[in-house]
Amino acid sequence: MRSYTIGRAAKLLGVSADTVRRWADAGRIPTRRDEAGKRHIDGADLAAFSVSLAAEAADGEDAYTSARNAFPGIITAVKLGDVAAQVEVQAGPHRLVSLLTREAVDELGLAVGMEAVARVKATNVHIDRT
Repeated sequence: MRSYTIGRAAKLLGVSADTVRRWADAGRIPTRRDEAGKRHIDGADLAAFSVSLAAEAADGEDAYTSARNAFPGIITAVKLGDVAAQVEVQAGPHRLVSLLTREAVDELGLAVGMEAVARVKATNVHIDRT
């Protein structure tokens, strides 16, 4: 089974390596040490932890939606046209761009620096192996 270093796990979880170390020290995520003394997380343990972490984040949400892929982040750009608009959200390592009506942007009061949740619902999701 594949294992992950603390640094790689942090990138996959969208947090700092220090945060993963604190979680490991608190017993929230199991680690093991290799011959050189570096900590590793088994792939199955990391997958289970990421699911539980997402569930914890979702517990505080009030929204009722069928879109399960939620990316909380900060608005980094708003480009307004006469009818359409483009809003960019930086959610951890992910940059999401949404095309919506200018009316929706105005009604929601979206502006650079605001917190927002980008929700993605797609009929096709591509998975690339890395």
